[in-house]
Amino acid sequence: MTTPIGYVLGTQEATPLEFWVAVLPGQVLRLDDVISVQTHRPDGGEIVNFYGVVDHVRTLHEGTQFDTDTFLVKSGSLPVNVSYAAHIQVTRIEPEEYLPPQPGDTVNLAVDEDLKRALHFDGMEKRIPAGTMRNSSPAYLNYEFIDGTKGAHVNISGVSGVATKTSYALFLLQGILTSAALGSHRANTKALIFNVKGEDLFFLDKPNAKLREEDFAEYQKLGIPAEPFKDVRFCASPRKTSHDVDPHLDQRADNISVYLWSIRELCRDRLFSFLFAGEDLERGNLGFLVSVVEERLARLAEENDRNDKKANRKPAVHLDVEPFGTSEKKHIKTFRDLIEFLEDKLVENVDNGWLGRNVASTAEALIRRVWGVRDEMGHLIRGDLPAEQIAKYQLDPLSPAHQLTIVDINKLRGKAQKFVVGVLLQKLFSEKEKRGQYPVVFIVLDELNKYAPREGRSPIKNLLVEIAERGRSLGIILIGAQQTASEVERRVVGQAAIRVVGRLDSAEAERPEYNFLTGACRKRSLLLKSGSMFVHQPEVPSPLLVNFPFPPYATRESEVAITEDDDEDIEF
Repeated sequence: MTTPIGYVLGTQEATPLEFWVAVLPGQVLRLDDVISVQTHRPDGGEIVNFYGVVDHVRTLHEGTQFDTDTFLVKSGSLPVNVSYAAHIQVTRIEPEEYLPPQPGDTVNLAVDEDLKRALHFDGMEKRIPAGTMRNSSPAYLNYEFIDGTKGAHVNISGVSGVATKTSYALFLLQGILTSAALGSHRANTKALIFNVKGEDLFFLDKPNAKLREEDFAEYQKLGIPAEPFKDVRFCASPRKTSHDVDPHLDQRADNISVYLWSIRELCRDRLFSFLFAGEDLERGNLGFLVSVVEERLARLAEENDRNDKKANRKPAVHLDVEPFGTSEKKHIKTFRDLIEFLEDKLVENVDNGWLGRNVASTAEALIRRVWGVRDEMGHLIRGDLPAEQIAKYQLDPLSPAHQLTIVDINKLRGKAQKFVVGVLLQKLFSEKEKRGQYPVVFIVLDELNKYAPREGRSPIKNLLVEIAERGRSLGIILIGAQQTASEVERRVVGQAAIRVVGRLDSAEAERPEYNFLTGACRKRSLLLKSGSMFVHQPEVPSPLLVNFPFPPYATRESEVAITEDDDEDIEF
């Protein structure tokens, strides 16, 4: 039988949703502790069980009137009692009899089955670890609110470098991929992670040399294997300075794939609009002209494909066009060739129908912007390589050979980053529309405010809104992160069933996007240390403070543990 920790306070009102507890001398009740209370119906009916979470605690001297009375109490000349009380936010009532507990009802710490009932863990048929609570017990998330069964998507907010957003996203991902909740779909579940900072994610398949014994114990408690990720494919952009296709990485050279797109693919798959930033498409009729040019390029590519098929050739990677109104064929093999062809059609020879109803100044604005991204995009879009070679660089997020795909974009500039993210997400979205909900694909994308900003419009923002609103039915789950949720499109953040918050900036914490946090949680979010997060899910009325253990996989080159296989490769 558990020892009472206190009694329902009689000097403060008690309601079915909140009440105060007078803590017994020698007992401790802290923020985030979980309690249980039994009360009898006043008419002698069945017992009602209340469960709740401590969201406020306070102590004070009873019988004092002035601030200076504290000195008298300390010197022993003024006898007083110390009142130690805690405020409880009710999380569950069984049965659902919404009557208040009675003053003097015994309060106990919720442990074991009571703890699971208090936080609704007992009703989660599929659950994954969310971290460890203050009482050292595991906390869980209902996987049905992640995979789209009842809800979908995870959103993580917090200050860069302190909130450990990416670390927590990887912790959740590892818990999901190794969880029994996936059942028979575990082997086919995929994840696509965009590496936006440094090269830290390029060692996730290596054990972490700094993992301690206590960390192993934490993972064992959470039911997660303390081991690196498996079946990982690492993808990087090619170097600008080399005609050969070499990965642009500095810290790793093995097991690296390069990604790029062909000129024909850019046109055929209608990827042209991803070359433009959102603010570009909002100026005048530029957005309309971009859509016209994109459609005409697609028709040209489809015509090229038909000609290759008639000639019994494999589809080429370049584009055959007829410039200057002549029948002479020209091969577009580089991004520069494509820009010059568009300049010919839109500016120099406008009597060809390409310009449509748009004015010349709009065409010139389009050409200026495409020339402006030539240096960023030229090495990513090529038609001067053999088709067989370019085929090796096609990045398929649903590849059956790998479960986890890391795509590095940190070496690219802003518009090139948006192009890569947008094109890969569009390809994934199109494929999932054909294949259906399974296999489920998780997308981990940091800096959401860059790709789906609150203001403006762009193809990638529209795509992310589609994923947020329709992704659950297609098996596309977004684990998005950002420093400031207030700067992200509401439809993207608002669709996330699981909301996670690390350390917040004081001004950001007051924004309405964090209304799911209680007042006390908002204040505490300004003080959170690395590894601590507030987690909110639909079934649990109160946010839970959780800690997650040190990663078992290396998150930077200095953490990579030397294994026996590595020793065999070292030459002396």
